[in-house]
Amino acid sequence: MTIDATTSHVELSPSRPRRRRRSARGLDTMIGHIVMVVLTIFCLFPVYWMLVTSLRPANAIFETSLWPTAASLENYTYALRAIPVVRMLMNTLVVSAVVTVVQLFTGLLAAYAFARWKFSYDWLVSSLVALTWLVPFQVVMIPNYLLVANMGLLDNIVALILPHFASALCILLLTQSMRAFPKEVLEAARMDGARSWRTLWEVVVPNLRGTIASLAILIFISTWNEYFWPLLLSRTPENSVIQIGIQMFITAEGNAWGPLMAASTMASLPILIFYVLLQRQVVQSFMKSGLR
Repeated sequence: MTIDATTSHVELSPSRPRRRRRSARGLDTMIGHIVMVVLTIFCLFPVYWMLVTSLRPANAIFETSLWPTAASLENYTYALRAIPVVRMLMNTLVVSAVVTVVQLFTGLLAAYAFARWKFSYDWLVSSLVALTWLVPFQVVMIPNYLLVANMGLLDNIVALILPHFASALCILLLTQSMRAFPKEVLEAARMDGARSWRTLWEVVVPNLRGTIASLAILIFISTWNEYFWPLLLSRTPENSVIQIGIQMFITAEGNAWGPLMAASTMASLPILIFYVLLQRQVVQSFMKSGLR
């Protein structure tokens, strides 16, 4: 009897630390999920408040209830009448899409050259590209403005695109990704007779879809939110972007908060849709980078 009790005690004792570890891991997981939920609510609440405020009538714009007592779309109709919202959104979409595509195209070409080819003073050229990233846009703003003015492109959406044909940040990030690309794959493509152009677009680019998608989101959002350069060039609302249209509801006489929030909500929808379409590529990029 004593031996059996001792044996059973010896056999059961190792399971207790395992149970404690499991319960501790479960508690850590639950706490982590709670923290993530709280942070998500904290981040999403301003967006929710913007939407709710856009639905409040003018006489209830400063209510503090979580949902308007009498929801109305009058702020949206007023915003659509006050400024050409649809035209501005289309202008912003065109500018953001073109800048994103062009910057990715030039960035891929430059990054492939820096990562794949060796030439005299390549380190100097790469350093100069990196240094241009540190130069604020306000430094080159006046030369760019004079160039655009001499070309007769003031109050034209083409002028909003020209200074953004290349991005040092895009080049640097793509260069680092391409340098981590397996050289054996590139050598195999070269032995199969593929030239540099074909190797870039058929071998390298398909395997960097996550990185390219992440950069596309960053470039698109930063261009969409651009305010100062369009403000400097735009003369009419029809040739301007949505950020300038939102600013029109802020005047010295007072701010039209309802239409302002309605216009901001309409300006946020394309960004949300764009991110939802590419979020899978971004998640896959993070997963691949964690497995390396």
